Amino acid sequence: FHLPLTAGEQEIAAFHEQCAKYGVVGYGVGPIYMGDEAAVDQAFEYARRVGVKLIVGVPFELQDKRRVESARLLKYVERKVREYDLRYAIHNHGPDNLPYATADATMKWIADLDPRIGICLDIGHNLRAGVNPIEDLRRHHARIYDLHLKNVTAADKSGKTVELGRGQINIPDLVCALREVRYTGVCSLEFEKDENDPLPGVAESVGYFRGVLDATRA
Repeated sequence: FHLPLTAGEQEIAAFHEQCAKYGVVGYGVGPIYMGDEAAVDQAFEYARRVGVKLIVGVPFELQDKRRVESARLLKYVERKVREYDLRYAIHNHGPDNLPYATADATMKWIADLDPRIGICLDIGHNLRAGVNPIEDLRRHHARIYDLHLKNVTAADKSGKTVELGRGQINIPDLVCALREVRYTGVCSLEFEKDENDPLPGVAESVGYFRGVLDATRA
């Protein structure tokens, strides 16, 4: 979290001012885990205070200490989406005992809900669940409102984050698919490797992605 969920107006204003010094404009908040209606209320009010139009969320209920999908809670999210006029993108989390493993699995829960409820496609977790994220992007692009860029070492639960050009996901094919479906959201690099010294891997990943953009440009 760059800002705590309890951040007040003054703290938020100071954060925006700091970001502006570096030409950074925030576009969303999250992922925010929401296990009940009170957590949903807090998240939507937080997004309003921060001044963004997108929440990346993980709505779930606990059963036998496991997080599971919740149709009841999703209906409450739908109510808040209409009240606040925000987009709500559910983050898929692969095979790690979390709801919404893939974009395809998530879509089955939200297909009939308000179209402002969509997907934050985490391409690494999608592959770790055994599903090609490029195929899910093509199938569900109309409801994908955010995309977490990463690459992983394997197409199963053992997959670990690596620099963007070194993993199992074909990033040039992904970029071509993004252009094909006319994706207009953000591609947000999520680099979970080398936690104590991530900058070299981040720099390599950003440079690689920019190179792919240039190389695949029509």
